[in-house]
Amino acid sequence: MENHKKQPITVGPEAGKSVSVGGSTYRILASGKDTEGAFATIDMLIPPGGGPGPHAHADFDETFYVIEGEVEVRSEFGTYVAAKGSYITIPKGGVVHAFKNKSEQTAHLLCTVVPAGLESLFEEIGQPVAVGQFLPPARLDEATLKKLQAIAEKHGQQLFPPNYLG
Repeated sequence: MENHKKQPITVGPEAGKSVSVGGSTYRILASGKDTEGAFATIDMLIPPGGGPGPHAHADFDETFYVIEGEVEVRSEFGTYVAAKGSYITIPKGGVVHAFKNKSEQTAHLLCTVVPAGLESLFEEIGQPVAVGQFLPPARLDEATLKKLQAIAEKHGQQLFPPNYLG
């Protein structure tokens, strides 16, 4: 009988690829390349005022665990303030959702997506940074938004206007 045991994935506190996306810093702890596409895990640092705008993804589950700070999570089903220790699941199916750090401290989230793929979007649109380094969000003119929409769609994402959820 063949041995199908796989080596554990270990990532040190300064390891993993870090990218700046929309002013936040995302460190990819496990990618689809590491897990044969089963899942990806991303360590997220969200500065005050930061967080992704309304978006949806029909083909994967996304979970968040709030390690530090808090974020306001909005969806078509309402608003929830997720404080330290909170856990949020965005199920498959394409519910439009967003989150924003409305506090004065950096929020620290652990995000897992099943199956993997979201990390590839972040790698494509993000700018490499050092662990914990923040860059200001890019100015989004109409041409940049159209380019981001096309990239997002390639990765199974749908983007919506900032005021979509009210």
